[in-house]
Amino acid sequence: MARRLIPSLNRVLVEKIIPPSKTNAGILLPEKTTKLNSGKVVAVGPGLRDREGKVIPVSVKEGDTVLLPEYGGTEVKLADKE
Repeated sequence: MARRLIPSLNRVLVEKIIPPSKTNAGILLPEKTTKLNSGKVVAVGPGLRDREGKVIPVSVKEGDTVLLPEYGGTEVKLADKE
């Protein structure tokens, strides 16, 4: 059974990008370079409504790369992906 997460309102679903630990040539990279919290936007909600009922769209779109806060958001694990 396939599961799908669809964000509502102004929520955004982001898949965390895990940087490689070594290069194509086989050079091992230090752990400091893996500390950057970035992710790819997978799904975007339609946006919030203002007092008049107009939809205020979300400023990011699917496919954008974004920086993630260290302690923000809600982690979701679906199958083997976070």
